[in-house]
Amino acid sequence: MELNGLRVSRETQGRLQHFAELFQKWAKTINLVAPSTIDDLWRRHIADSAQIFQLHQKPARWADLGSGGGFPGIITAILLAEQKDGHVDLVESNQKKAAFLRVCLRECEARGAVHAVRIEEAPKIIVDCDVISARALAELDTLLDYAAPWVERNENVRLLLHKGRDYEREVQKARGRWEFDLVKHNSVVESDSVILELTRPRRRI
Repeated sequence: MELNGLRVSRETQGRLQHFAELFQKWAKTINLVAPSTIDDLWRRHIADSAQIFQLHQKPARWADLGSGGGFPGIITAILLAEQKDGHVDLVESNQKKAAFLRVCLRECEARGAVHAVRIEEAPKIIVDCDVISARALAELDTLLDYAAPWVERNENVRLLLHKGRDYEREVQKARGRWEFDLVKHNSVVESDSVILELTRPRRRI
């Protein structure tokens, strides 16, 4: 099986399929994503989330902020299971969504843990990470504030962030308070979306 050109094993395909089944079941009772996108689950959410993993495929410690319906955090955790290394800390303050994420990790044998806390509290629990991911969570300026405690501990942290068509405005706004190195990756799933890869973020004095 391929996800955007990423070859995955039959075992991983089975894990992703089981996740899709769990998602469809839970989405009937709690709001995991916009209802209009559920019928396009594999392309709009699973394949879209896999793009982030493709930018950092080596085993790593991930912090996934505002994990919600599991995108991209659960998909990353499932893909890491194939590597038998790495870990995803999923941060989701909504208790019902956190319960869903825990079931997914357990039943899909994915590599991760769920922290049902506010993002501002997460650095007290998650001591270190190599990569920070987020999808449809907040503007870039706010995401950099969230990431700051981890960046202060590890200047090599990479941020991989899904953004929509308005990303250029967000980048310009963020540059008012932050300096950072930026690489833009065009989405292969959504023509008007990008993944922003940020390194070395630092506050302007």
